Amino acid sequence: MFGNDLVTLPNFPAEIRAPQGTLPGVSSFQVHFADHDILTAGDAPDVLVAMNPAALRANLGDLPQGATIIVDTHDFTARNLTKAGYESNPLDLLGDANDPLGAFAVQPVDLTGMTVEAVKEFGLSRKDAARAKNMFALGLLSWMYGRPTEPTIAFLEKRFAKVEAIRDANITAFKAGWNFGETTEAFVVSYEIKPAPMAPGVYRNITGNLALAYGLVAGGVQSGLPVFLGSYPITPASDILHELSKHKAFGVTTLQAEDEIAGIGSAIGASFAGSLGVTTTSGPGIALKSEAIGLAVMTELPLVVIDVQRGGPSTGLPTKTEQADLLQAMYGRNGEAPVPIVAPQSPGDCFDAALEAARIAITYRTPVMLLSDGYLANGSEPWRIPEIVDLPKIDPAFATAEDLTEDGKFQPYARDAETLARPWAPPGIAGLEHRIGGIEKADITGNISYDPANHDLMVRTRQAKIDRIADSLPPLEVDDPSGPPGHGKAKVLVIGWGSTYGPIGAGVRRVRKAGHHVAQVHLRHLNPFPHDLGDILHRYDKVLVPEMNLGQLSLLLRGRYLVDAIGYNQINGMPLKAAALAEAIGGLVADAEGVTVDLTPQEAGK
Repeated sequence: MFGNDLVTLPNFPAEIRAPQGTLPGVSSFQVHFADHDILTAGDAPDVLVAMNPAALRANLGDLPQGATIIVDTHDFTARNLTKAGYESNPLDLLGDANDPLGAFAVQPVDLTGMTVEAVKEFGLSRKDAARAKNMFALGLLSWMYGRPTEPTIAFLEKRFAKVEAIRDANITAFKAGWNFGETTEAFVVSYEIKPAPMAPGVYRNITGNLALAYGLVAGGVQSGLPVFLGSYPITPASDILHELSKHKAFGVTTLQAEDEIAGIGSAIGASFAGSLGVTTTSGPGIALKSEAIGLAVMTELPLVVIDVQRGGPSTGLPTKTEQADLLQAMYGRNGEAPVPIVAPQSPGDCFDAALEAARIAITYRTPVMLLSDGYLANGSEPWRIPEIVDLPKIDPAFATAEDLTEDGKFQPYARDAETLARPWAPPGIAGLEHRIGGIEKADITGNISYDPANHDLMVRTRQAKIDRIADSLPPLEVDDPSGPPGHGKAKVLVIGWGSTYGPIGAGVRRVRKAGHHVAQVHLRHLNPFPHDLGDILHRYDKVLVPEMNLGQLSLLLRGRYLVDAIGYNQINGMPLKAAALAEAIGGLVADAEGVTVDLTPQEAGK
């Protein structure tokens, strides 16, 4: 509303009701906003609002020296301190020589007590009154950072319009927090964050899952196809199912299936019938769907398979982020079953990635894997709403009676000369009857075939069809201010995919700000790779590949292009830290150029 750029990072436990007051039960929500373009939710928060001892202890290690800590003193009871692992109350030692919080600007505030007092006129129970302390804290932070109050009040009036007491209590608590910041002398500094320069247009804040849902709706509209989602709920992909179920007006049908296999089976059936079939899941679900994905490869039907990756293996870390499903997406099926892979780079970019996945699936008659992750799914950023006229048109080019041969026969496995896609012939059109199923098909006729030479031909043809997708991809954009790719001063290229775009971009900026040269390229298409990728990789002396896995893209680049790709790998369930990545990039630049790269605290940190 104020015009700042922003990125958010929710972080919460997997348990529906985690143990209250314990470290595993702590949830947090981080927001980074600025007067300029930003790429990440920030490495180290400037302000921590800790509602209880566990929240303080769980997040203290993320704070830089000098950070402000606002603590709700009400919940620092002996019982809560013990749950959090404190032997004594750290607030009792403020200013003491042994103060464990001495490196921070600590502001003890009775958020709960002041909130209960402020809203007592509305007759709420103490429990309900205390819940408004979040609004008190928001009011205080709004004062500290010069946030306009009107949009928040309007939001609360709309959100709680049906319950006047709750509405008025929240608004009153919000105003009380703002007034406390204005009148107390404890907070001697306030800040003004001016609007960020942004391209003209209409913006909204959007999460990755919401953007994926909108992109799928757009894919249906732009292709003229009804969208069918067959899905089984799984963290962190379930919100896509929730959102798409609201859009029947756009021809969207959703089925909450009894299991993962039923979800994809229904989606394949919908594609056979002439819809854009979609199924959504996370890594464990992809493992269960693998045979059915192979079925879609064999039948050559359009299908969008969305994998919102999370920490693994097995159940792993359901609410934490990871990007370790790349090799599963690439090879995790029996037989030679090539599947295109698309990966969005930011929450807003999920819209374009979903639309691109739909384009490829429909045009090339193939299942497409879209690899999002938990960071993109739940994180948010401002998204410029596109103009409808700017969205690509997608032609399903259904088979018709005109596709029959002169003798009236239909050839279901004849190929388009440009794309190698076979005809898409939904049932119900006279003359286009044909066999469908998972057993190998004969070239052209689609009859069942066990002929060795035919199988060899069909395997190679299906692979060639996927390879043809690269013909439709634009040239890669290499961010290298030092000159044309490979001909400037940069000797190091940083390449990534998916949600590492933000941390890589922020790390690269810091190295450049220190006066050094480094190039960046980010991949949306991971299978097939763009035609010019190999040439770009070979133009640089060193290639760094940051990933939230143990080096899966590095392995693919080494195997395909024989480059000495160097991995920067982290798998702790959290996004990469830009400052640590900047240090790694700087070290590689120093090695490549034979110089000393000195990142000052300002450049390496905030």
